[in-house]
Amino acid sequence: MGKTMIINGSPRAPISNSKIYAEIFKQYHKNDSEYFNLTSNNHPELTSVMGKYTDLVFVFPLYVDSLPVGLLNFLKYMEANPPKNRPVISVIINCGFIEAEQNNTAIRIIEFFCKKNNYTSGSILKLGSGEAIIKSPFRYIAKKKIRDFAKSIDKRDYNTFKTTMPLSKKLFIWAADIYWNKYGKKNGISREEMQTMNIE
Repeated sequence: MGKTMIINGSPRAPISNSKIYAEIFKQYHKNDSEYFNLTSNNHPELTSVMGKYTDLVFVFPLYVDSLPVGLLNFLKYMEANPPKNRPVISVIINCGFIEAEQNNTAIRIIEFFCKKNNYTSGSILKLGSGEAIIKSPFRYIAKKKIRDFAKSIDKRDYNTFKTTMPLSKKLFIWAADIYWNKYGKKNGISREEMQTMNIE
């Protein structure tokens, strides 16, 4: 029986969608598991216990076709301070694009890290429309893929999975436009203000 370490690499870990995905994963995962939020200060703590797990699952959002900088920094720390026993590394990654393939570059970064540092690459789940799908009527689609992902780790039959909302790109953009306009109005921000490059 294996034991799984789940690390939420989102910069907003305590209130993130990645936390929701991790919670769903734990519902379906049969092996013992422990959940951790990644912070800039807990790298030594995480690597010191990592060796007691057979599997490591990173859960994080796509950031500019890559990993969040906090997770990149953690990988650098892992490279310099590897655990004695290296767990199999699996990934749940979500992006705001409807195409799950937008996550491919970030996945290649993880795979390169594994190859360079003698970790075994495990299962991969690429989620498109990440933030929207989990709050939509299509939530069941994401949950099914997370279940399949969890089972693959339980059985140590590692595989790659992907899913997204069953919408055309045009319809997805239309729905996103309505959502963000309502969100901006709720917070006193106009459409024009959201379209500028000015950041406070």
